Amino acid sequence: MSETNRLSANASPAVEHFDVLIVGAGISGIGAVHHLREQCPGKSFAILETKESFGGTWRTHTYPGVRSDSDLYTFGYRFKPWTGAPVAQADTILDYMADAIEDDQTDEHIRYQHQVLKASWSSEDQLWHVEATKTDTDETVRFSCNFLWMCQGYYRHSEGYTPDFKGLEDFKGKIVHPQTWPADLDYKGKRVVVIGSGATAATLIPNLADDCSHVTMLQRSPTYFWTGENRNELADSLRELEVPEEWVHEIVRRSLLKEQREIQEMSASHPEMVKEGLLSVIREHVGDDFDIDTHFTPSYRPWQQRIAYVPNGDLFKSIASGKVTVVTDGIDRLTEKGILTQSGQELEADIIVTATGFNLSVMGDIKFDVDGESVDFGNTITYRGIMNSGVPNMAAMFGYFRTSWTMRVDLVSDFVCRLLNHMDEKDALSCTPTVADKDRTMEQRPWIDPEEFNPGYMQRSLHLMPKQGDREPWILNANYFVEKDELPVANLDDGSLVFEARVITAAAS
Repeated sequence: MSETNRLSANASPAVEHFDVLIVGAGISGIGAVHHLREQCPGKSFAILETKESFGGTWRTHTYPGVRSDSDLYTFGYRFKPWTGAPVAQADTILDYMADAIEDDQTDEHIRYQHQVLKASWSSEDQLWHVEATKTDTDETVRFSCNFLWMCQGYYRHSEGYTPDFKGLEDFKGKIVHPQTWPADLDYKGKRVVVIGSGATAATLIPNLADDCSHVTMLQRSPTYFWTGENRNELADSLRELEVPEEWVHEIVRRSLLKEQREIQEMSASHPEMVKEGLLSVIREHVGDDFDIDTHFTPSYRPWQQRIAYVPNGDLFKSIASGKVTVVTDGIDRLTEKGILTQSGQELEADIIVTATGFNLSVMGDIKFDVDGESVDFGNTITYRGIMNSGVPNMAAMFGYFRTSWTMRVDLVSDFVCRLLNHMDEKDALSCTPTVADKDRTMEQRPWIDPEEFNPGYMQRSLHLMPKQGDREPWILNANYFVEKDELPVANLDDGSLVFEARVITAAAS
């Protein structure tokens, strides 16, 4: 009898057992499945997904025009060629994911409307015990697994972040957050103020502008953007030569990554040059008379926060047309008619959209415990940004900020599959990242260095995230161009991972 079947036979009939249990059927979870099936073909698995269907962030966000803020050649999977325009809307990305699910026959393994509430590790039986609620029936269901793979994303899907503005109760119009966009919201002919300057605001505003009487983009401080045509000349040329799509995907992917690396390095070494390059393109759209210094010149250097791509310059064209006004100012309070800024200007509105970010969610807000002791991830040390000190047989997917998120999905999936196979080779039931005595006095640093990357959502919740050490492997290397070479050859037997082998008793043998 196989180990999986033996454990299933000994488990309660009400508990389903799998070798690997994946939490989340978004871009990370669907990618993880492909690698698991390809590299660990003998492993049984299931995916638990809270929503009624797959897609994660692309299912959550339904506001007008929702799209990727980076190119799909790098945001798409390594194993599945992207054949459309570089920047795509949510429905197109969902179609791409649906094809990936069909290719791998993943759908039969996904348990939709399963919200995971609790995950408990038992050293006695060397298993995770997972409790979930079926959201359609309120039924409690239980699972066990040898390995738990968290692919649930990094923000709370149920609610976005809205600051506690003064006078919220005074405003007589509607207040909407893009993350919970009402399907029946009528904004035609209305005056709309969008609070925010990030990728969401940049996407939403040009998609509202034609139907509204006017849109005001109210930002506390500017954000960097870059723009260009929503096409890739290299991809177009290769297709004219009838190069196979798999080759087009890989060649364009490598070309874009090389370009991104050069821009990131230039941002660190010559920030003023990069800044001027970004601003000059915006100036071409809005004209020399537009106050670029006030409205599109951030106080931080390029790439300290993510730079969103504006395809075809649609945001700037809306501003140049007069349909959109940019106001850079703080908010004093909301009034009956709209928003009073700190400089004393009242912006009248029928609808206020708070494109003010989201709430970070650590491990999906699931309650974790190890042998009955609650896990506070803020007190753990990250192992390569994948596992956590003192937490056995659990990996978490966290992508890149400066490079497309999915570039790390592929790398982490390779690592997890290599680890699972290594455990089998060692006949090990568990693997626990453990800080050695010699490393216990190392400096503990935040999950992300604020000097390197400092978006508001991360700064608000940084205390909840795992810490980093000051040496490998106790760090999160957020640089794809370094990690792509280091992670595939990372030493699994350097003592940082403590393996517990299966004990074969005389009776069992």
